[in-house]
Amino acid sequence: MLNQQDHAHIGGQPLRPESLMMSYGYTPAWSEGAIKPPIFQTSTFVFKNAEEGKAFFELAYGLRQQGPEEEMGLIYSRLNNPSLEILENRLCLWDGAEEAASFASGMAAISTTLLALLQPGDVVLHSEPVYGGSDFFLKNVLRKFGIEAVGFRPTATPQEMEALAASLAPGRLAMVFVETPANPTNHLVDLEACAALARRHSTPEKPVRLVVDNTFLGPVFQHPLRHGADVVLYSATKFLGGHSDLIAGAALSSHALMKEIKAMRTFMGTMCDPNTGWMLMRSLETLKLRMERAATSAQLIADWLRQHPLVARTYYLTHLEHCPVQQDIYQRHCLAPGSMISFDIRGGEAEAFRFLNALRLIKLAVSLGGTESLAEHPATMTHSDITPAEQHEMGISPQMIRLSIGVEDPQDLMLDLSQAFEAVGVGQAVREAAEV
Repeated sequence: MLNQQDHAHIGGQPLRPESLMMSYGYTPAWSEGAIKPPIFQTSTFVFKNAEEGKAFFELAYGLRQQGPEEEMGLIYSRLNNPSLEILENRLCLWDGAEEAASFASGMAAISTTLLALLQPGDVVLHSEPVYGGSDFFLKNVLRKFGIEAVGFRPTATPQEMEALAASLAPGRLAMVFVETPANPTNHLVDLEACAALARRHSTPEKPVRLVVDNTFLGPVFQHPLRHGADVVLYSATKFLGGHSDLIAGAALSSHALMKEIKAMRTFMGTMCDPNTGWMLMRSLETLKLRMERAATSAQLIADWLRQHPLVARTYYLTHLEHCPVQQDIYQRHCLAPGSMISFDIRGGEAEAFRFLNALRLIKLAVSLGGTESLAEHPATMTHSDITPAEQHEMGISPQMIRLSIGVEDPQDLMLDLSQAFEAVGVGQAVREAAEV
């Protein structure tokens, strides 16, 4: 096997992730000199002999400890696959994780991780808002397994979070689950405060894990493991895939926790497939370039939106002057504001829909993090399964629009936004004239 450490250095100097994305974990000599890894499109792998098969299964099912020089061999693609192992090795580089696992979707990564680390009677303390699918899984699916979800607002102070945790029966808190920035409000959660809370309530018998959905800014602009997180999750469909042509997820953590998560993945069958893994490796090569370009454009567009007469408020990570606490979290945790913008259009749902229906270059679709720019209406689309009252408490309003900025020319994007605003303005003028 390839010595990963030797492959990650030149002259003793460590190489950066964007350089290692081209070759880390693979050598062309393995595949007839092919510069890119092949797709290992196979369900099963041949053992050299029966003794080797026995040894591999003993490790796979935890029947004995792995020897210091022993490597886990290939068995079956639900357990391990060369295409996915190379991908997972590369995913570790951005976050500085010990180990990674790839999944069939972002929700597969979330659900498998939570089921692996929780048990009946546990409580999950989670930030709000989160992605609609995560919200439903936390509040409805986990309940069927005897697991309770208790939400807190991202604006909650450390004292308020501590009071919430302290109100639970001793030994019930098992996880703090955080999505930051929050979808779709871009509110930030203080990871260091959450990590401190988790440690205070942990015991040797009952550790409290901090699990972070890092999809909006990661893995380039935010690294939760460095701020005390135990597990980092991604919808790899988004920036990691980045071309709106695949569905995938990822989880990253220590070797010990990933052993539990991968075991659950094996028996739930939520692994990524080799072809998708290969496509993700292709996308990782341009990840930083895409994210930096999109973030640069998003900054221009967010600043422009803030000045527009039909915009009541923008939600963007460099527009935090009104909230020093949020600004402090941004400065400590984030390397850039990313490419997700939400804003409130003046009016309500009717004006928001008129604006969305008038867009031409920007596509009306959910998802995010692709090369193309997208727009959607959170209240009636991605977060529609959350009650209107809860939406209001979370800051999601009928006039909120969410934009995912892609890699198009920002001037062209603003041209499209301008004509959509004009369509809204014309509609307002017509209604006002009719009322007169």
